[in-house]
Amino acid sequence: MNFILIAVTVLGAIGIIAALVLYVCSKRFAVYEDPRLAQVNELLPGANCGGCGFAGCGGMADALVKGADAGSLEGLNCPVGGSEVMTRVADLLGMAIAQGEPKVAVVRCNGSCVSRPRIAEYGGLRSCAVMNACCAGETACGFGCLGCGDCVAACQFDAIHLNPETNLPEVDDDKCTACGACTKACPRGIIELRKKGIKGRRVFVSCVNKDKGAVSMKACKVSCIGCGKCVRECKFEAITLGQNLSYIDADKCRLCRKCVEACPTHAIRAVNFPAPKPVEPKPEEGKEVTA
Repeated sequence: MNFILIAVTVLGAIGIIAALVLYVCSKRFAVYEDPRLAQVNELLPGANCGGCGFAGCGGMADALVKGADAGSLEGLNCPVGGSEVMTRVADLLGMAIAQGEPKVAVVRCNGSCVSRPRIAEYGGLRSCAVMNACCAGETACGFGCLGCGDCVAACQFDAIHLNPETNLPEVDDDKCTACGACTKACPRGIIELRKKGIKGRRVFVSCVNKDKGAVSMKACKVSCIGCGKCVRECKFEAITLGQNLSYIDADKCRLCRKCVEACPTHAIRAVNFPAPKPVEPKPEEGKEVTA
């Protein structure tokens, strides 16, 4: 009986000592967490898409709180939540934010099955990353879309799909959050985040082929050939030519679309513009027009 009492007493003493040690350690090594972190994290959409440049919404919340303490939220933006979420976060932190223009993913490849015919057949894993790593793809263009849909799989918002007729990805402007997941998934860098534009209107070169004109035309009928006609046509210096490829600066572009008309290969696309009005034929001279 004495042995039992001694054992119980010893165990009880050990438990009390361990509890005191744990209590002291918890107080001594306690890590303070700013209560604003949880509040900001609740305001964020929780997509954890990485579009903000951080691994998840927790990292973004931490950066926002630290930015508020430093006196600036510049460069911090949640593409999924947009200006509405960022305004609420700024109000919570007592800060002001600069409203940036909304962006959208743009596919810079116009080479459909008709314009860019298949010259080979790939029988491996249907992945753009794998296909790009082991060969040039199924067409003669070593720069264009591979059509395996890595961008579609990467999108968490169902905003991008492959067109079964052209085998090219198409972006739904209303669903796209400009998180950048598709741009990272594309091994050839044909998807770019560009300004959405007024009424969703934008003009861009739908090609990334850097081969010389004759070579690129053999691979794709609608590729940029680096002729420079668009550069000479633009009065706003919005178009530059480098490595046999034209590029339109969205900040300088005034959406006049003269470059679209000047492009001989139709490599420049104008999106969401109204259809041009039909031109009525002028009456021939000497003939009367009757109502």
